[in-house]
Amino acid sequence: QVQLVESGGGTVQAGGSLRLSCAASGRTFSHYGRGWFRQAPGKEREFVAAIDWSGGSTYYRNSVKDRFTISRDNAKNTVYLQMNSLKPEDTAVYYCAAGYGSSWSSSPQGYKYDYWGQGTQVTVSS
Repeated sequence: QVQLVESGGGTVQAGGSLRLSCAASGRTFSHYGRGWFRQAPGKEREFVAAIDWSGGSTYYRNSVKDRFTISRDNAKNTVYLQMNSLKPEDTAVYYCAAGYGSSWSSSPQGYKYDYWGQGTQVTVSS
């Protein structure tokens, strides 16, 4: 059974940091693109960041550039999201996802991802 399991969420004050992890099991995702999305209450899910299979290309939404860093460790089948200088507007449930192929490469933000985690809550207090 394929699973993506997020961890590392929690409550932090504005300006603080959190590191999210997403561990995959059931298959190797070393050749999959990986992404992070988030959904705040009453809002649609939105793209946050993505990384290609090699880690050589990364993608971010504008509001998190220079604050968030996505990385991956293929040996551990895990992707990370380092979040610094957190703001109250970053409060959301964060989901990790995995996608594959040229369609993913052409649009990591808009791709219909193949696998999703269950989410982890991030709350940033002001």
